[in-house]
Amino acid sequence: MLDSALFLRLTPLIFTLLWSSGWIVAGYSALYADALTFLVVRYACAALAITALALAMGAPWPKGRRAILDCVVTGVLIHAAYLGGVWWAVRHGLPAGISGLIAGLQPILTALFAPMLIGETITRVRWLGILAGFVGIALVLQPKLAGVEPAVLWAVLIPVVVNVAGMFAVTFGSFYQKARIVTADLRTVTALQYIAALAVTLPLAFALEPMRIEWNLTMALVLAWSVLALSLGGIGLYLMMIRRGAISRVSTFLYLVPALVAVEAWILFGETLTPIQIAGMALTIIGVALASRK
Repeated sequence: MLDSALFLRLTPLIFTLLWSSGWIVAGYSALYADALTFLVVRYACAALAITALALAMGAPWPKGRRAILDCVVTGVLIHAAYLGGVWWAVRHGLPAGISGLIAGLQPILTALFAPMLIGETITRVRWLGILAGFVGIALVLQPKLAGVEPAVLWAVLIPVVVNVAGMFAVTFGSFYQKARIVTADLRTVTALQYIAALAVTLPLAFALEPMRIEWNLTMALVLAWSVLALSLGGIGLYLMMIRRGAISRVSTFLYLVPALVAVEAWILFGETLTPIQIAGMALTIIGVALASRK
């Protein structure tokens, strides 16, 4: 059995490995379903699964309107606004490289607002790590960024704005989670968050999409991985890390995601890894190591 102390040390690595698979999943799901429609099904399945688990284990539910409202707010920001914004933007023409670079804004935004919102101190060494990590992911994404013409960004201006809004949403949702949801059971908190995300995403999917979804074995496997590994495993670890550590440290581990996606694409799809990308991965690892130091 895995030692609890060892598991806590490995949690950031496990989280980034799980979270990086989300981009691969998104690519597969786009073949068979509209973006928001897929998220509706994913949220519904995740809500059912975590609710059943919480009931079976007798987990306590948040009490009082304020506690429930806190779960609703974080669910809308972290799940509905963030994932919905990113998936919708990519589905409507935003280049993957630009989306990945925008994702790098979260650790920077977190470091900027952490002193004001929750009193975290961001040292010079941590700032150096955050900036090094951002440069690193830019180098990792360089092949995708190189093919993007400036005119393309004007053509997808609305998806760019939606994607950036999603980054702000998950950043402030994480702050809200850290400040307001301190002792509540994460199983029941997550259940309420997914119910809130479903309530927001369903009408948007109905209004903006034909709600296309084609059921086959690939779709079923993609959905199962999305629910079990990402919605339950990945998000569960993310919320746990926020509760146990400094939020600016936690967010820097997201810098590892583009590097892992590049390696996964190299293994699964035969995409090339250039020397610049490998150098970017090394710089990202150094940046994360500096920014996540206690």
